[in-house]
Amino acid sequence: MQRKSIGMILACLLLLAGLLSACGGNNNGNSGGSTSGTNGASEGSSAEKKEKVKLSLLVDNSQDSINIGEALSKAFTEKNPHIEIELETRPQGTEGDNFVKTRLATGDMNDVFFYNSGSLLQALNPEQNLLDLSGEAFLDNLLESYLPVVSSGGKVFGVPFRSSVAGGWFYNKKIYEEHGLSVPKTWDELMANLDKLKGTGVAPIIGSYKDTWTSQLIVLADYYNVQQAEPNFANDYTANKAKYATTPAALRSFQKLGETVGYYNEDLLATTYDTALAMLAEGKGAHYPMLSFAVPVIEQNFPDLIDDIGFFAQPGDDPNKVGLTVWMPDSAYISANTKHPEEAKQFLAFIASVEGAEIISGVTTPSGPFVVKGAELPDDVPQVVKDMMPYFNAEGQTSPALEFLSPVKGPMLEQLTVEVGAGMRSPEDAAALYDQDVAKQAMQLGLEGW
Repeated sequence: MQRKSIGMILACLLLLAGLLSACGGNNNGNSGGSTSGTNGASEGSSAEKKEKVKLSLLVDNSQDSINIGEALSKAFTEKNPHIEIELETRPQGTEGDNFVKTRLATGDMNDVFFYNSGSLLQALNPEQNLLDLSGEAFLDNLLESYLPVVSSGGKVFGVPFRSSVAGGWFYNKKIYEEHGLSVPKTWDELMANLDKLKGTGVAPIIGSYKDTWTSQLIVLADYYNVQQAEPNFANDYTANKAKYATTPAALRSFQKLGETVGYYNEDLLATTYDTALAMLAEGKGAHYPMLSFAVPVIEQNFPDLIDDIGFFAQPGDDPNKVGLTVWMPDSAYISANTKHPEEAKQFLAFIASVEGAEIISGVTTPSGPFVVKGAELPDDVPQVVKDMMPYFNAEGQTSPALEFLSPVKGPMLEQLTVEVGAGMRSPEDAAALYDQDVAKQAMQLGLEGW
């Protein structure tokens, strides 16, 4: 009985040892192989079959913005096949501003959207509505001078999707040659040129007030001259210590617009931006006050006429102090409500790269220098862009537009400038009304001193 029990115990121990050995071998073999296989499948899957993501991109309905949006989206998706980008367009001008604000207010904004930098960005309440990009490595690709125009509350929200832009006067070189005109260095010289063109069958100035935003350019492009006369105007304006109506140099911007009444095409209230560019290229108008982002549109629509177009800065009263008012690039932003923040950041990193700038240059003519480090202007940019470069290359001959030095810009400006340019309101009255409009905007922004 005792031997039998001992034998049974030994048999059980041998059986147990065998089972443990079998289990151990099975575990080492199968589990090891399985783990290796699973990891390999996982790695292969992540490399080849990432989860599909769809981002929506909102751009304004200008052909140039559409071309840029489509080109960037296509190139990015080729590098990141799992991320699809769907393009949507919106109106321009005040209607477009309201569209963007409504989308953000209702939480329905696209994942990524193109919009203005500077003061118009501040009106979007970026700290609440936009994704903070502070600390992202791709911001190191951008010039330091750009970052403040897409910042609020110490946070950064955007990257540039264009080159910088100049505000001034396009002119038709053939008309200048035909009438013996030279590029003006003072406002009086410009007015003399306009006088010589009256009654010639050519509109001395092209107005496109059907698109109301275009009416602002003479006032806005004059800021270099304002700053020359009042170097601290932007700070005083922001602090409610300076006004357009009571600062002579600033009021002069409205007065210059008032002095152009009577020099426009008769149908300026019905003329659109696109029609104005056609008039300029085809020699039906001699001058068009506009931002230099019009260059790629002219080149695309009138490639054989682009060399007939020149550009000069809006002159002041001193021929030795001629300089250019500069707009920082419009920018790409991410909605705070996006469901795909990492993929959206990847897209912005691509936009803010030299490769992104080169893609943009491939579909549109740069309208000024890029703010992406290392991004160069192509050698084949038209002469009208080269006309701007002496201002950029000379010390002290450029100034950022006021909207990049102050967060305050009243939404009524384009309505007031339409009235002044069309002779329906005096410059002095418009400046005073604009100061009231600015006060409302400053209070909405919660600025000190208002």
